[in-house]
Amino acid sequence: MTALERRSSIGLALIFALRMLGLFLVLPVFMLEARQYTGGSDPALVGLAMGIYGLTQAFFQLPLGIASDRFGRKRVIVLGLLVFAAGSLVAALADSVMGLLVGRALQGAGAVSAAVTALLADQTRDTVRTKAMALVGISIGLMFAIALVLAPLLTAYVGLSGLFTLTLVLALGGVALILWVVPPETRQHADAPRGRLSDVWGHADLRRLNLGVFALHTIQMAMWVAVPAMLVQAGLHKDAHWHVYLPALVLSVVAMGGLFAMERRGRLRAALLLSIALILLVQAALGVLVAGGLQPTVWWLGVLLFVFFCGFNMLEATQPSLVSRMAPANLRGAALGAYNTLQSLGLFAGGALGGVLAKWAGPGGLFAATAVLALGWLVLTWPLKPVGRGGH
Repeated sequence: MTALERRSSIGLALIFALRMLGLFLVLPVFMLEARQYTGGSDPALVGLAMGIYGLTQAFFQLPLGIASDRFGRKRVIVLGLLVFAAGSLVAALADSVMGLLVGRALQGAGAVSAAVTALLADQTRDTVRTKAMALVGISIGLMFAIALVLAPLLTAYVGLSGLFTLTLVLALGGVALILWVVPPETRQHADAPRGRLSDVWGHADLRRLNLGVFALHTIQMAMWVAVPAMLVQAGLHKDAHWHVYLPALVLSVVAMGGLFAMERRGRLRAALLLSIALILLVQAALGVLVAGGLQPTVWWLGVLLFVFFCGFNMLEATQPSLVSRMAPANLRGAALGAYNTLQSLGLFAGGALGGVLAKWAGPGGLFAATAVLALGWLVLTWPLKPVGRGGH
């Protein structure tokens, strides 16, 4: 990477990290802490308040991605972060679950993932873009692990409202980064020729990648409905789950060096397919263990989570990189907006699907369904065409 590419990649990865840390800090404690608010005795309302973020984010990803093509990436990113900060403030001041719901919905409306990813694509060459996307993926994964450790500790001192106040501060930190750290834009979006959304929706390989990210995050959320309980059954207290998550995540980041080696050899498509195969392998293995009545040990669960994170991290780097290469330059924000919309819908669908399957079919049925979904995803992605250097 050039110095400018490093500055852009690190700055934009930090924006993602600050935003996602704020979100992840809330997730482990939201369902428990919201019970103390007015209306907290209604689990359906509390669940809606927790999940509404994903729905509003899915609704706004594409419009804000298109806006970034027309009006500029940085303007849209600043606007989205300020909306996210406003939602954090509403949630911090809330004294009822309905107030939390409004705040969470407003947070989701600040959907800047597409604009941030498009700006990163604008400011990096194809040959290093997967590495830049990997920095973003790694930053998100690390924030998830850090949040698992910090959330219970912070909640004991500042409560749920304090976590939302911290989220507000982190969002404003993201605004400072985009204004003073990330390099200026090089494109004049106002003068760029208008593209057509049909160029995005009509592109077969973009559809494959969009459905792929939907499948990835559906599987991720669904499996996490069952994995924590499996760790508890294996003898690991819930407060110590990070002892498994963090090493598995860190080691998977080290293993990503293999991805970059494959990209340098012009085998990015092969890396993508291998990553999907790893996701399929983990779902099938968990399904077989549960169906066979076997109780995996903490060590075995750690190994399977390491393999899962290897595939997940590689996919989080390769898929948006490929989307940015395939999309017409004047529709890059729209293409990444569509991609992030399907990602958000996958998060929502995975949580809903996982809960239903865990209730009616048990963990065995859940992992059987995620394995079938992963297999269908692999078959769907197989015809993907190479995209320039590093796309084979």
